[in-house]
Amino acid sequence: MNTLFMHCRPGFEGEVCSEISDLAARLNVAGYAKAKTAAACAEFVCTEADGAERLMRGQRFAELIFPRQWARGFFIDLPENDRISVILAHMADFPVFGSLWLEVVDTNDGKELSNFCKKFEGPLRKALTAAGKLIEDASKPRLLLTFKSGREVFLGMADAGNSAMWPMGIPRLKFPREAPSRSTLKLEEAWHHFIPRDQWDDRLHSDMTGVDLGAAPGGWTWQLVNRGMLVTAIDNGPMAESLMDTGLVQHLMADGFTFKPKQPVDWMVCDIVEKPARNAAMLEEWIGEGHCREAVVNLKLPMKQRYAEVKRLLERIADGFKARGIKVDIGCKQLYHDREEVTCHLRRHDTKKPKSR
Repeated sequence: MNTLFMHCRPGFEGEVCSEISDLAARLNVAGYAKAKTAAACAEFVCTEADGAERLMRGQRFAELIFPRQWARGFFIDLPENDRISVILAHMADFPVFGSLWLEVVDTNDGKELSNFCKKFEGPLRKALTAAGKLIEDASKPRLLLTFKSGREVFLGMADAGNSAMWPMGIPRLKFPREAPSRSTLKLEEAWHHFIPRDQWDDRLHSDMTGVDLGAAPGGWTWQLVNRGMLVTAIDNGPMAESLMDTGLVQHLMADGFTFKPKQPVDWMVCDIVEKPARNAAMLEEWIGEGHCREAVVNLKLPMKQRYAEVKRLLERIADGFKARGIKVDIGCKQLYHDREEVTCHLRRHDTKKPKSR
């Protein structure tokens, strides 16, 4: 169980290797990261038997930026027939699991294995249950099998509460037909990732106000309006008429980087395509000056040194808040619906609630 296996967006294997190597160095876990370009996965091979377990025990998965999913375990080869017996034999020393996920990597080859996994899951689940290795218990670890092919699988495990919320870290969100653009799914996924579902009614409700910078045509504004918020949409481009007809949107044709609200708002969201340093500075100002209590902002990534740049910007933002003497929760994740970007969520703790409309 000395290998940590991680899923990621294709093309970001190097960022995962850099991030997990940083984590290993902080936790004094010896080993090395490896990945193939465009493989949509990476590994960290530990030179100590308990290394992978220590990595997972010492880090909240939700706070990692580039990995979509992780599990500790090892690869096994499978025969053409009777794969289940081989899997069970390798699980002799494994604990009892509370859930089972069969996963593939996010590549074309991986997608071709999806049908195999769907057919294989039923018989495997039945065999694991009969062998006493699988019961319905959310408190027990999750068994994660990632198939690289029908003949090779990573046999892994992870704590259900310290791994991805969805298989392979891919959310099953349905595009709302009323939304003006598919970018709306970015903000919905951000809320799922950064805000516990049982807090949505307290932190995303109809008495709140929001600002959407770079709003047109209104994909992110739609999410705010869908929660009943009164929204100020800032963009020189046109907004979708369906949003304007709700009576909840005020559209101002202005520069998103110079606009400031006359009164503090609950939420600021921004998906402006701009250099990441400029978006980060704007984010720090909005939270730091108390213009909003929570914010979701996308940072577009450079072509090279993407993890290093994100790390640098997050450290600069944190240092800025420390200098101001304010407490802010900072989260950052490359979400499934992100591409060459990461999504940041900030929440300030010491601002007064804006007056309800």
